[in-house]
Amino acid sequence: MEKEKLLAHETLFADIIRAFKENKTALFGLIVVVILVVLAIFAPYVTPYDPYEIDLNNRFSKPSLNHWFGTDMFGRDLFTRVIYGARISLAIGLIPSLIAVSIGAILGVVSGYIGGRLGYWVMRMADVVMAFPSLLLAIVVMYTLGATLFNLFIALSVVGWAGAARAVRSQALSIREKEFIEAAKAIGVKDIKIMARHVFPNCLPSLMVLFTMNIPDAILSEASLSFLGVGAQPPTPSWGLLVSNGKEFLFSAPWVAILPGVAIFITVLAFNFIGDGLRDAIDPYLKG
Repeated sequence: MEKEKLLAHETLFADIIRAFKENKTALFGLIVVVILVVLAIFAPYVTPYDPYEIDLNNRFSKPSLNHWFGTDMFGRDLFTRVIYGARISLAIGLIPSLIAVSIGAILGVVSGYIGGRLGYWVMRMADVVMAFPSLLLAIVVMYTLGATLFNLFIALSVVGWAGAARAVRSQALSIREKEFIEAAKAIGVKDIKIMARHVFPNCLPSLMVLFTMNIPDAILSEASLSFLGVGAQPPTPSWGLLVSNGKEFLFSAPWVAILPGVAIFITVLAFNFIGDGLRDAIDPYLKG
């Protein structure tokens, strides 16, 4: 029976990968993200400039062969700062999303499978979190804890778990009524083992979509918080901070604000393409 279940899971994931490969926009998004990750990891080898090096004699240089994105108000190479900023944006997108989805998955599976008072109070906490606009709640957390990147991870994790918990709970409620769950209970398998070995694995495809779709939201939230001055602080090359610093020069040196904004747009669009592709591959109605 275990071998049959393992084979079924392998077949499911093979079908998902096959359907994902057939989605050209999803593949395009994946290629863009891979390029961004490579650029971020090998940033010191991609550009010869230091992202923090000030050159006041070279302020507001227009995009050229020497400075592909031009320079900012302190003469720093903007392409270099955008590339190094990709490290921050990708980390902000991935780490808080992983934490939020993990917390949401655990609470969702427990509340959905066990139910009762525990399930009730978990969902009421999720309702409270979701009642606040996510950006406003993140601003409150940042003002309370302080404007640092570590606190930004915490803020975005706090904001993101509730939606994942609700989605996973609805699946856990459905799965716990399945025959294989009843069979496991009948032979005396403990609840925690049923949740870990049967309920949670059946929620994984949806969790993959939730995780992927949460990444662009986290990147946009970080950019918004940094733009408002409660996220990354100068001289950190955060994309949101680059846009915020460049808005004063939108007419005299538009590239300082526009090009980091384009980087945000492309990255968010790429992750949305990946998320849509995964959703289409996983959804049985869209597949068939």
